[in-house]
Amino acid sequence: MKKIEAIIRQSKFTEVKEALHKVDVNFFSYWDVTGLGNEKEAHVYRGVSYSTSDIQRRYLSIVVNDDFEKITINAILKSAATGDVGDGKIFVSDVTEVYRIRTGEKGGETLKKISK
Repeated sequence: MKKIEAIIRQSKFTEVKEALHKVDVNFFSYWDVTGLGNEKEAHVYRGVSYSTSDIQRRYLSIVVNDDFEKITINAILKSAATGDVGDGKIFVSDVTEVYRIRTGEKGGETLKKISK
């Protein structure tokens, strides 16, 4: 199993969410974060100077079975890209075990849809 963490532009979140749903990645967590970027120049908007190094982003945390790793990454890459600096990053790490709290079952089956 893989944990895919993505930091994306907040403005691209709806597109990314829809792209993930299209490839049957229907469960993930997300939250708003502020990060520091590599870009150090200040920008002026309507006479007000502001720094672009403090950037509002959305952080996604997704755990998928190994066969969904590439599909999930490609969905994020295609839907989150603008081609400009600051589109974000994707991090992938191994997950050694998953447990479903309700039933106590473990393993990759816990990531699949269940019927009630």
